[in-house]
Amino acid sequence: MLKICDLNVHYGGIHALKGISLDVPDGSIVTLIGANGAGKTTTLRAITGLARATSGSIEFDGRSIQAVPPHEIVRLGISMAAEGRRIFRNLTVKENLMMGAYHRDDMQEVRKDMEWVTTLFPRLKERLGQKGGTLSGGEQQMLAVGRALMSRPKLLCLDEPSLGLAPIVVQEVFRVLSQIHEKGCTILLVEQNAKAALNIADYGYVLRGGHITMHGSGRELLMDESVRRAYLGE
Repeated sequence: MLKICDLNVHYGGIHALKGISLDVPDGSIVTLIGANGAGKTTTLRAITGLARATSGSIEFDGRSIQAVPPHEIVRLGISMAAEGRRIFRNLTVKENLMMGAYHRDDMQEVRKDMEWVTTLFPRLKERLGQKGGTLSGGEQQMLAVGRALMSRPKLLCLDEPSLGLAPIVVQEVFRVLSQIHEKGCTILLVEQNAKAALNIADYGYVLRGGHITMHGSGRELLMDESVRRAYLGE
């Protein structure tokens, strides 16, 4: 589905991604793990058109998307729940969710997706008329993921969905990610909770200093001694 080859990204004089290559097969969960500043968020920003590649290629469903603007990338079937949630604080929960479907004109299907999203996150259903800025951190994260789902993506990109959340909320978020995957959505997950991410991932990549230093199945990386020491606190 998604294929990145020899991708380089610069921010001014900073070489953020240094020739990375990775694949996200259709129907899979792929995770990127690494320390802060490793290049994980930059990878997602490059995929979604928010950061321009200096060189290399990004293909989605066999089509190059480097020169495609972000709003058109959403139409192609890629959406992202960004780090920090980035919800519209002055809009209601329902209005936030509808913003995720801004490009769609199949309103009957949009209503079905609204029902599905609020079934995934029952707390959102209880707060449809409430302003986004009044929600708890966990509820805002649910809203950010729900909004991304309202575009009906083929590929859902998630940037640190568990950051700053209580353990019980983290469990709920990962439970929902598994349900989303079971419905057929491909997921590319950037996550500081490496153990939780690798537990649900089909495949994983380790980024360090803008390079991919290791890759393998989720289970292989969970069992690797260097990964356990560096990212699992063991």
